[in-house]
Amino acid sequence: MKHHAVLPYLAALLITLAPQAARALDVRIDPHADLLYRQALPLLEKADNQDDSDIPIRTGIGGDPELNRQGQALARTLPTAVALLKKSVELGHPVAQYRLALYYTTYLPAAQIPDAACPLLEASLKQGFAPPATAIATWCPPYNASRAYREALEAIPSMATLYAAYYPQPATRLACSRSQPQGLEMQWGRQRDYQAEVYRLLGDLDPQHRQTLLQKAVEINGCVAAQQRLTSHR
Repeated sequence: MKHHAVLPYLAALLITLAPQAARALDVRIDPHADLLYRQALPLLEKADNQDDSDIPIRTGIGGDPELNRQGQALARTLPTAVALLKKSVELGHPVAQYRLALYYTTYLPAAQIPDAACPLLEASLKQGFAPPATAIATWCPPYNASRAYREALEAIPSMATLYAAYYPQPATRLACSRSQPQGLEMQWGRQRDYQAEVYRLLGDLDPQHRQTLLQKAVEINGCVAAQQRLTSHR
């Protein structure tokens, strides 16, 4: 390779590899915050299961005392989980920040979601946790087009080890997934699924290197949306 061609080539390569080479963030998860988060998880799971299967219990009037008891149990389960998440969030737990924000995006009116959820999503993403990225892309302008957003996305691959034990995680919609959610059903993604989403989103923010970033998303988990974009530009 001629010398005059080497510098542009290396510059492009360094830009492409920037997400992998980003310096790891200095994130320390408070042990008590982590305990509170993990106490909330079975309650969130229980509430999700009841939400799917026990709608008549919540909407029935009168009826079987046992059904009424189960309905009252459901009414306690989700608020208790949310209260635990809020306590964990107060201690800066990035995964609890995401799950509380996801609760807001699921249950609040659309007009209230940005104010309630975006500060939590942004705080979580800035600590290198990948799942908030897709929700930010939907709910959080102008941050979702900012340099700070892009820099936060680029730092995520360097934080994979810290967060490996917190997956899978739910999301409203994962564009890289082949499965389609039904109604309000959440999609659950592995760590690599969210990493693919990050590269897909970086491709939207970096037109100059879009094809390389989209190809990376495809390599990670066969990202459907990225593959469609690549195919349409051939």
